[in-house]
Amino acid sequence: MYAMERHEHILDALARTGRVSVAGLADELDVTAETIRRDLDALERAGQLRRVHGGAVSAGRASLTETTVLERTGQHSESKRAIAHEAMALVPPTFTGSILLDAGTTTGALAEALAEWQPAPNTPPLTVYTNSVPIAALLHGSRDLVVRIIGGTIRGITSAAVGPSAMAQLAEIRPDIAFIGTNGVSADFGLSTPDELEAQVKQAMVDRARLAVVLVDSSKHDDEALQRFAALDEVDVLITDAPPGPALAVALDEAEVEVRVA
Repeated sequence: MYAMERHEHILDALARTGRVSVAGLADELDVTAETIRRDLDALERAGQLRRVHGGAVSAGRASLTETTVLERTGQHSESKRAIAHEAMALVPPTFTGSILLDAGTTTGALAEALAEWQPAPNTPPLTVYTNSVPIAALLHGSRDLVVRIIGGTIRGITSAAVGPSAMAQLAEIRPDIAFIGTNGVSADFGLSTPDELEAQVKQAMVDRARLAVVLVDSSKHDDEALQRFAALDEVDVLITDAPPGPALAVALDEAEVEVRVA
C-alpha cells in the first residue's frame, strides 16, 4: 500500500473515531509500527492530526480546545440522554439527600431529566446545588426541587460559576452525590478540562461529595485536556454510553471505579 493510501485510511479512521493507535493501524494496514509513526509524523506536519502517546487524535482535539455550551448542546445528544437516564437511577423518588450538578451539556441532559423528578409520598423536595446558570434556570421552577446556585464569576464559554466565591461556597457543603462532567478521561492522566478555574471547581466538587459520579460520552474516552482535576481513583462511578477501550478499562478497574454503560 502506498503512503498516500495509508494516509487516507488514517484520516478516515480519525474522522470516524477521533483517535487512532499505532498498534491498531499497523495491524489493519499490515505494516510496521515504525511505518505508521512516520505516516503520523507526516500528517501532523501537514496539520491534519495531532500526535499523542501511542497514536494520534484529530487536529481539533488540542489540550486547550473548548467550545461553547450552545455549540456542544446538539453534539452526541442521544448518548447524553442515555447517560442521563442511567444517572437518574441514583436519584429514585425515595431519595432524600442532596445532589450537586456540574456545568456542561451532559449534566444539562441530566438536569432535563431532573426537571421531571417527583418524590415519593412523604418524601421531601430534592435539594440541588449547581454552578451552572442554564441548569439553575431550567430547574428553579420545579416545586419538587430546592435549587441552590453556586455563585462566582461566570465563564461565558461554559456558563459556569468559577473563582474564589464558588470555591468558598463549595467548601461549606457536603452533597450526597456530585454529577461531574469532563472534557477527557484517560488511563494515564485521569479526568481533565481545558480551563484552570473550572478544573479547580470540578476538583472541589469531587472532594466535597460523598459519591463522585462522572458523566462522560465515549467521544471523550482516552482524551486529555490541559488541566487534570481528578485522578481515576478519586471518583466512584463513571457513567458512559459505550464500554471504554482496553487500557482505560483496566485503569478504571484498578482504580476501583464502577463503570455503568447506558
